[in-house]
Amino acid sequence: MTDTVRVRRLIGTDITGAPAWTTIYEGVGALLSTHGQIVVSQLSGVDWLGEASAWYQLMTPLSAPVADPGDQVQVVTAAAETAAFEGRTWFVEARTQAATVEVVRVTRLDEQNGTLAVGV
Repeated sequence: MTDTVRVRRLIGTDITGAPAWTTIYEGVGALLSTHGQIVVSQLSGVDWLGEASAWYQLMTPLSAPVADPGDQVQVVTAAAETAAFEGRTWFVEARTQAATVEVVRVTRLDEQNGTLAVGV
């Protein structure tokens, strides 16, 4: 893992009403872009293969704290080959994925855009 990532948790608002954050982890990490298609069961009960979707996965050391849904992830510094991720922000979408053999902690993310990005 060659990037530096920051995971922040919303803890409320400050006296001006702006979002207040606490950093729960800042250190080595990596982001992976993954693509897939979502199968949706329509009202008729028929499975339908939806449009392609993209999501991201955060990889951190097992010693890093578990991120909760809604936490923010930022790439603070990126290796040259992943420089496009630097400065972008994601939401944690789900808690850590589990496996029988774990080498790194993997957390599913969704990129944060628009008005939701206020306060980052």
